[in-house]
Amino acid sequence: MEPPATPGPERLFDSHRFPTDGFLLLALLLYAPVGLCLLVLRLFIGVHVFLVSCALPDSLLRRLIVRVMCSVLGLFVRESDPRLREGSARVFISNHLTHFDHNIISLLTSCNTPALNGAPGFICWSRGFMELGVTGSRAELVDSLKVYSSHGGNPPLLLFPEEAATNGRAGLLRFSSWPFSIVDVVQPVALQVQRPLVTVSVADSSWITELLWTFFVPFTVYQVRWLPSVPRRAEEPSEDFALRVQELLAMELGVVSTRLTAADKTEHMKRLRHTSRLPFASASSQPQAARPRTLSRPAGAAPEDVRITAMVQQVKEVLPYVPLEAIRIDLAQTNCVDTTIANLLEGRVPFFPGSNEAGTDPLAPSTSQAAAAAGVQGSVAVPSSKTATKQFAKSPVERHLSLQERKRALYDYARRRFAEKQGAARAGGSP
Repeated sequence: MEPPATPGPERLFDSHRFPTDGFLLLALLLYAPVGLCLLVLRLFIGVHVFLVSCALPDSLLRRLIVRVMCSVLGLFVRESDPRLREGSARVFISNHLTHFDHNIISLLTSCNTPALNGAPGFICWSRGFMELGVTGSRAELVDSLKVYSSHGGNPPLLLFPEEAATNGRAGLLRFSSWPFSIVDVVQPVALQVQRPLVTVSVADSSWITELLWTFFVPFTVYQVRWLPSVPRRAEEPSEDFALRVQELLAMELGVVSTRLTAADKTEHMKRLRHTSRLPFASASSQPQAARPRTLSRPAGAAPEDVRITAMVQQVKEVLPYVPLEAIRIDLAQTNCVDTTIANLLEGRVPFFPGSNEAGTDPLAPSTSQAAAAAGVQGSVAVPSSKTATKQFAKSPVERHLSLQERKRALYDYARRRFAEKQGAARAGGSP
């Protein structure tokens, strides 16, 4: 049996909140007035929940009361194998799905999640994070957490080694090794979230936006499954320990254990935002079946990979009027020079032609390129934009045919030029 294919970042993170199915979208529109009323009502109830959680000391009674009040807010928590959480593990390891995972698990057992991002203060405390007062390196944080865990009276730590939230449907991000260097025994926690009408979380959304959507939807169900504690093997490095726990959690959740990291998520979201700001962005909505997808880059690789740079130069030699940034973005997705050339010529990649790279006429190939393409095609010529302007056809059908002929001629010329360069490179490398 072949192992499942490793999913790309586009499958691990949701960039759109609303459903694409027409029936679900209609149901969301009909539900919107009810959702707005629930949102306003739950905002007032949420203030009371916060005050109660602050007033009562950490105990089983407080967790029971707050859990019942959270059900009024539409937050339901289901727990599997609760007896397993009564073990002696000092660190809980969980996958990361929403901004409120630590709040949900703290409704079931006493635990603390250290604040890793964001400025300390009232907001950090009110969200349920523990402030350690460590603002230095990750090594200082680990040393501080080791001291914290060494005191038996402190609650266990709840850590999220993925360091970024996913949609939980396709795979897990690569676990960081530092949470597994604190203690030698950890307890995995498998977390799943379900919600009707809209997605559970959007990759680049803030916690305030996610809180408002949580109050808007009818309910959100968190499923928490406790797994047996996992001890460190003799002489096992923290990296191998993290990988073993990651594989165990992935098997429990029925997803794939990937090597993507939180940095890959940040890079993926930057690429999506850049693409959405490009002109002619509607061209990117064309069918993407002809564009094979690969991982943006291996984890830990340099930002400017030497292989990608060489491929960019190959495409640039064939299509000199295409900007380097557009070539690099598409090559990061296709990982194929020929496919990228086809995408650029067929309009699947939006870009502004560079006038300083293509001569005085940026929208058409140079005269030598047009002549070469004409020589290859025989009767089919590639007219410049000036000639096309003088001989502008009156019929839309004739204009469409003329455009298709120019595209076909340029495409054939680019492919032949690329083949000639490859043949010349092979001939020069042979003895």
